[in-house]
Amino acid sequence: MAGSTTAERGERQQESSGPSPARRLRVRRLRTIIILALALVLLSAGTVWLLYGSQWLRVESVSVSGTKVLTPEQVREAADVPVGSPLISVDTDAIEARLLRKLPRIDSVDVARSWPDGIGLKVTERTPVLLVQKGGNFVEVDDEGVRFATVPEAPKGVPALELTLSPRDSRAASLRRFGQARLVREAVRVAGDIPAAVAHATRSVKVRSYDDISLELEGGRTVAWGSSEKGAAKARTLAALMKATPDARHFDVSVPTAPASAGS
Repeated sequence: MAGSTTAERGERQQESSGPSPARRLRVRRLRTIIILALALVLLSAGTVWLLYGSQWLRVESVSVSGTKVLTPEQVREAADVPVGSPLISVDTDAIEARLLRKLPRIDSVDVARSWPDGIGLKVTERTPVLLVQKGGNFVEVDDEGVRFATVPEAPKGVPALELTLSPRDSRAASLRRFGQARLVREAVRVAGDIPAAVAHATRSVKVRSYDDISLELEGGRTVAWGSSEKGAAKARTLAALMKATPDARHFDVSVPTAPASAGS
């Protein structure tokens, strides 16, 4: 423009030689990204140090709950939790495996971190449903047929398992066909189906063959149960039969649709 002064031309030249708005925006974005990246690196490093390097988040206590027969001290000893180690690095699966291996009485255990400095062990113990006498001791058998502990005294309210299996008489076929372990499991099933009102009076579960299982109750009363099949129906029938004939000495629910009782 012919009328432009020298000063105006200088100002326009200075403006044209500076960074454009788009470029300034990119620079600001890059600066923000770099700052955020550095902050993230510092935060990550701080978190790693806090979890693994600091003295704040290390195992200082081990709590135990759910024990009945076992003591908390026994559980802690078997768990062998690495006290003093960073809490985040504790292998909870390994602790669970050690407990199940060392203490067969434990059916399941939940191992959990308790921040900021504890490990919690929630134990579920096996419950005996039958006892097998072995010398002067008693082997406890749970509802899965697992023989998990040997104790010097019989726990109250747990019936004894009596296996009268012979490889020479008519029971031999049942023993060969099912095997002793299977017959024990059948007895366990029967023990689990005994009605609650009868269970406390049950002294023993006798197994002669797969379909010849009986109960011996206190006072010399007996129950012919038969096989473990239709256990729920047999339990209901037995409860009703004992209520209807309270003076009977012998009950037969091997065929639950045709029960019988005898003696007085």
